[in-house]
Amino acid sequence: MTHKNEQISPDSHDEHDGIAFEVVETEEKGGVRQVSRGVYLVPNLITTASMLAAFFSITASAGGQFYKAGLAIFLSAILDGMDGRAARMLNAQSPFGEQFDSLADCVAFGLAPAMLMYFYALHHLGRFGLACAFVFMACAAFRLARFNVQIGSVDKKYFIGLASPLAAILITSSVMVAIDHASFAPQTLAMMAAAWTVICGFLMVSNVKYYSFKEFDRQKVPFVALIVGVLVMGVALYDLPVGILAIGVVYALSGFWTTLRAKK
Repeated sequence: MTHKNEQISPDSHDEHDGIAFEVVETEEKGGVRQVSRGVYLVPNLITTASMLAAFFSITASAGGQFYKAGLAIFLSAILDGMDGRAARMLNAQSPFGEQFDSLADCVAFGLAPAMLMYFYALHHLGRFGLACAFVFMACAAFRLARFNVQIGSVDKKYFIGLASPLAAILITSSVMVAIDHASFAPQTLAMMAAAWTVICGFLMVSNVKYYSFKEFDRQKVPFVALIVGVLVMGVALYDLPVGILAIGVVYALSGFWTTLRAKK
């Protein structure tokens, strides 16, 4: 697909006329606002695949297939990490791709985990359980909206609030651990799930600072760090859901230490 750019003119609204399926957006390049038509195929297809995995997760949760639903959210998180890297590698970043990615994230890391937790445990609490699931979904949407408006105004080394994919992984891994190991009464499990869901939601909209690791892959570290990483992966592979949940909890708690250190 060719990507044509032209300088914007008073008649640019004519680009939107007709019934053809097309994306027309304005971008500023070299101080000149330009009209661009079309979309970048590869990164947007990866984003679509991430949203498809989230949609499958929701249907699996509704059908009581909670483990499959959790695996689908993990797959969605992996694809979410791939689409941004693909866009940067191919120099295929665009306003459309950014907005599409944000909307897909709202489904994958807001709605899908909330539905998973609701159908697994929170439905035992009736409307209160439904409210807890909604709080998580709404916080994910708030987190994504705040992230979009803060791009360029905050330090890229840190996330302000827990990133929505990580919050979704905390919810998902906790459900999988509960399936494998929990022996609580349904009502007790539901109350614990309600508290955990709300906590993860509030962490997303908090001002706690989390290290983003965006510059980590460009830096050298002591060799022992590689050995520690291998040991962590070995422990995680022994019981993958427990390992992922433990790593996620440690990361969630690390934000408080990072925030306190920054204040000092």
